[in-house]
Amino acid sequence: MLPPSAEALVRELTRLPGVGRRSAQRLAVHLLRVPEGDALQLATAIEEARARIQPCPECYGFAEDGLCPICRDTRRDDAMICVVEAPQDVDPIERSGAFRGRYHVLGGALSPLDGVDPEDLTIAQLVARVDRGGITEVIVATNPTMTGEATAAYIAGLLRDRTRITRLASGLPVGGDLEFADEVTLGRALEGRRSIDA
Repeated sequence: MLPPSAEALVRELTRLPGVGRRSAQRLAVHLLRVPEGDALQLATAIEEARARIQPCPECYGFAEDGLCPICRDTRRDDAMICVVEAPQDVDPIERSGAFRGRYHVLGGALSPLDGVDPEDLTIAQLVARVDRGGITEVIVATNPTMTGEATAAYIAGLLRDRTRITRLASGLPVGGDLEFADEVTLGRALEGRRSIDA
């Protein structure tokens, strides 16, 4: 049994994505045991990030002081836009080193049951970017979930006559075993198959 103030801390920590009660308790105990300055550094970092981070006016990712670093980078390919659901989705694509274009962050995925409609996302801003001209391809990199697929189909319908629309390929992960793959993954892997160059 924790004191009321520690219980309040646990309750707030459980509101973080992926943090259950037990993890929240471990984090709370850690924060209460470290030197006060260390715990307060976390609070200060949260406060500063909340005050300084704003949506990038071009891609709607995270930015400080105007455009985000990717939108400021003049070496990027302006003709390609990769559409993602959330700012954190940019990082794994960047780490791959395979994409040197621009990004567009939707701010979520369409989900009418949850009250997320097209006007709740930055879809209109994406269409406006394409309509400004110069975009030769929009790569839709939404998550392979029901809502991500619905969002991809909606965007493709809006942009089909404006530019080339592509979707990230999906299939079997490197190092995965066929026996553990689900039917949808195997089906997509078969649909996306390509020839082997000898």
